[in-house]
Amino acid sequence: MREAFSLFDTDGDGRIAPSELGILMRSLGGNPTQAQLKEIAASENLTAPFDFPRFLELMRAHLRPEPFDRPLRDAFRVLDKDGTGVVAVADLRHVLTSIGEKLDPAEFDEWIREVDVAPTAPSATRSSSSAMTAK
Repeated sequence: MREAFSLFDTDGDGRIAPSELGILMRSLGGNPTQAQLKEIAASENLTAPFDFPRFLELMRAHLRPEPFDRPLRDAFRVLDKDGTGVVAVADLRHVLTSIGEKLDPAEFDEWIREVDVAPTAPSATRSSSSAMTAK
């Protein structure tokens, strides 16, 4: 965790900005939504950069290591009616950014890029969704 924290401490002062918490949590296996990050910032009074011990406290209290696979599998199940293992990226984006616990469109783009599928690609496969949840 310290190594990941250090990567985000770009000026070397031992602190990171609250705005970087989500990316850092995701890099460690968490999956907070923008709404959850706002809730964490409010409940923890994160208004200024914080140090590594504070980061550890935040991780203990708020890290949700539950992978993204359940909502993604559910979306694939709904969209892949023929069982081909292929769905339209636009349809997947629509479902994941507008239904249930909505993802921010930028979060979706980040996840889809991580599996080497362009956000504007015509389709994604079940294997790329598995790779997405394994990251």
